[in-house]
Amino acid sequence: MGGSRVALRVDVRRLAAIDMWGSAGVRWRRWVILVEFLLGVVGLAAVGLVILSSGGAGRTVLGLWFLGVAANYAPLALYALAFIRPGALEAEIEGVDVFAELRYYTAAQLWLVVPLLFVVLAVVQRRRSR
Repeated sequence: MGGSRVALRVDVRRLAAIDMWGSAGVRWRRWVILVEFLLGVVGLAAVGLVILSSGGAGRTVLGLWFLGVAANYAPLALYALAFIRPGALEAEIEGVDVFAELRYYTAAQLWLVVPLLFVVLAVVQRRRSR
């Protein structure tokens, strides 16, 4: 009876960098992804607050879920703001197999729906890198 264990290896900083770079590294994509991350924080938080304010147990759970997912976008947005500086993104992905990382992180982005997961991962990863 062998069980399978799925390892979660999402580096939040790397995900932001790879998402901003894409397959070609075009400059406009960086701005689009930055806006996506910022809208993820603000937009999902706004939706969560509206749902929370409408009352009811189910809506409270749903509203809190939206707020937790919105929080996941915060570290991504902070990294994207750092990478928008000239040369910062290029330095971050130097020596990285972009296409392999794109394949992995395209699917790994689905973990964004787990409330607060990326916040926890970002904090842990930041502490380890010091």
